[in-house]
Amino acid sequence: MKYSSEVIIDMPLKEFINKFDNMENMRHWQRDLVSVEHLSGEPGMVGSKMKLVFANGKRIMEVIETVTHRRLPREFHGIYSTTGIDNFQEHYFAETKRGSTKWMMTSEFFPLNFKMNAMLWLMPKTFKKHTLRYMRDFKNFAEKGISVANATT
Repeated sequence: MKYSSEVIIDMPLKEFINKFDNMENMRHWQRDLVSVEHLSGEPGMVGSKMKLVFANGKRIMEVIETVTHRRLPREFHGIYSTTGIDNFQEHYFAETKRGSTKWMMTSEFFPLNFKMNAMLWLMPKTFKKHTLRYMRDFKNFAEKGISVANATT
């Protein structure tokens, strides 16, 4: 399954990238993020790996991020792998005429087992909604300083 999402962030591109490219900020816009662990390579650079652990109730999910392309301030791509599925993400950033930042993301999911294949087929809107929620959470954090670090929903 492949889809695209976009959001406008009311801040200049340079300021946007400073917030987006900061590991410390991830907890403020990635809901349910419990920990971030650098695994290999130079953090944030092509080939580097990082483990992200998310907890939603009793469900724990470990995701391995592998950076595949980095040309900031315009592009950042990565693969996010967890049990049963790989998610290839391409992030594109552009400054608008009004000085805001347009963030465009393409997500492509590759199921690795029958269960995840069925979920993608039966619930595609759930994946799209989840992506937009992360992007909107980043927007709220970047523009208004609203953190989801202790959110319960």
